[in-house]
Amino acid sequence: MKVQCLLIDDEPPALKVLSRYIADIGGLEIVGQCGNAIEALSVLRQQRVDVIFLDIKMPRIIGTEFLKNLSHPPKVIFVTAYREFAVDGFELDAVDYLVKPVSFERFFKAITKLNRLLGSELSLVGTAPTSPPDAFVYLKVDKNMKKVFINDVVYIESWKDYVKVFLSGGKNLLVRQSISAMENLFSDHKFIRVHRSYIISLDKISGYNGSSVQLEATEIPIGRLYKQCVTERLQSGI
Repeated sequence: MKVQCLLIDDEPPALKVLSRYIADIGGLEIVGQCGNAIEALSVLRQQRVDVIFLDIKMPRIIGTEFLKNLSHPPKVIFVTAYREFAVDGFELDAVDYLVKPVSFERFFKAITKLNRLLGSELSLVGTAPTSPPDAFVYLKVDKNMKKVFINDVVYIESWKDYVKVFLSGGKNLLVRQSISAMENLFSDHKFIRVHRSYIISLDKISGYNGSSVQLEATEIPIGRLYKQCVTERLQSGI
């Protein structure tokens, strides 16, 4: 029997990421996606729900208050951009507390905890998204769309209204795109945002410490807000 999941978040991109991650793990099934807690009540009345993936700051009622008002709540995994609510979340017996942007590896870890608590056997498919050798994206360079192979990208740096894409061999491309848009574009591949200005290829890391990662001959800082997520992913070895 599959674990029934209800997603509650007022940001469609966040729902899209969660849906994609859930699709990559066997044994999970989405029974509803809601933009606020009020919508979720009708789903809870009509469907069996084993776990809620719950945002906190939402219109009308915040996630923690919504959970407090459920008489028999399912398991809950908070997914939010706000670290300051973590204590409240765990006081409500949350399975886990995920801080956006959420990597697949961090999501996988939360599902592993859920699996233990439910005593179910999930058919976990893979451990991380991988890129085939010929995977590529098209990036707008000057007036042309340039084909760029994923495995050639070492890291991406924000440059005001642009990003600079650094490639193996010392080449780079100036692309008119935001760092957040690039993070979304590369989210299906083995890349992680380590700083508000940097996205790096996990495959290109040669070493790291508490404040930076080394990529070939370049040292990239780890931002304070990203440190926990980055450290967990690097320590997992994935």
